[in-house]
Amino acid sequence: MRFAKGHGTENDFVILPDPDGALDLTPALVRWLCDRRAGIGGDGVLRVVRTEALGAPLPESARSAAACAWFMDYRNADGSVAEMCGNGVRVFARYLIDSGLAEGPVIDIGTRAGARRATVGADGDVAVAMGEVRTLGKGGAVLAGEDLRGARISVGNPHLAVAVDRPVAEFDLRDAPLLDPAQYPEGANLELFREVEPGVLEMRVYERGSGETRSCGTGIVAAAAAAAAAGGGGSAWTVRVPGGTCAVTLDPGGGALLRGPAVIVAEGETR
Repeated sequence: MRFAKGHGTENDFVILPDPDGALDLTPALVRWLCDRRAGIGGDGVLRVVRTEALGAPLPESARSAAACAWFMDYRNADGSVAEMCGNGVRVFARYLIDSGLAEGPVIDIGTRAGARRATVGADGDVAVAMGEVRTLGKGGAVLAGEDLRGARISVGNPHLAVAVDRPVAEFDLRDAPLLDPAQYPEGANLELFREVEPGVLEMRVYERGSGETRSCGTGIVAAAAAAAAAGGGGSAWTVRVPGGTCAVTLDPGGGALLRGPAVIVAEGETR
C-alpha cells in the first residue's frame, strides 16, 4: 500500500492514494497507520479517492461534493469518520498537485461537509474556502475538573470555542473534555483561545477522535468566529497554534477563508 505523509502547521496526516476506491479502509487499519510507535503516525488519514469511485451515496450535507473530481475521505486517528478537516483539505490539495493528480492553482475538493475550494499559492501556502460557519448558541464542557463556557460553532463539524483569560499553555489537555451529550451527540472539538493583541489569537485544541493536536484548521476558524462575535472584532484574524500560524478571513455572508502552509514530507510503501 502506497502512502505519503504531510502536515499543515504540524497537524499531520497519512495520505493514502486510492483513486479507484479499491482499499478497504477499516477502523483498525486507520488506528494502525496513525500509531506513532507501531505504524506511520498521524492525527488522521486522508484517503485520496475519485468521487465517482466512492461506492456509496454521499450524505445530504455533502451533495455539493458530487461535482468534484476528488473526494477527501477523512478518518480520525481512532478510526472514526469525520465530516471535515481544515488542515487536512489544504494538505490534500497540496498532494493532488505535487503528485500530478490535479492542476492548480484552484481545486474543488469533495468532503462530507460539501465541496471546498482550495487555492495553492506559489509561496507554499494553501487557502481554503471553508463554507458556512454557524454559531449555534452557548455550550459548556468540563476539562480537568474546570467548568468552561463558550460558543457552539459549526464549521461543517462541531466545535466548542472557549475564550480564556490566562495563557492557553496553562490548561491540561491530556484527557478528553466532558461535553453535554444533548448538545454534542456525536462529540466535538474543544478550542481554548485568548486574544493576545488586537486581531491575534493563541489557541490550543483537543480534537474529537485524535486528542490534543498541534493545530486544527476548522478549530482555528471556530475560534476566530467566536472571538469576532464576542468582541465585535474585525474580519481578519491571525491564529497562533503550537504547530505554527494560520490566517482566517471571515466574510459577511457567514463563510470563512483559512490560509496557511501545507507540506508533503515523505512518500513510501507499507509492508
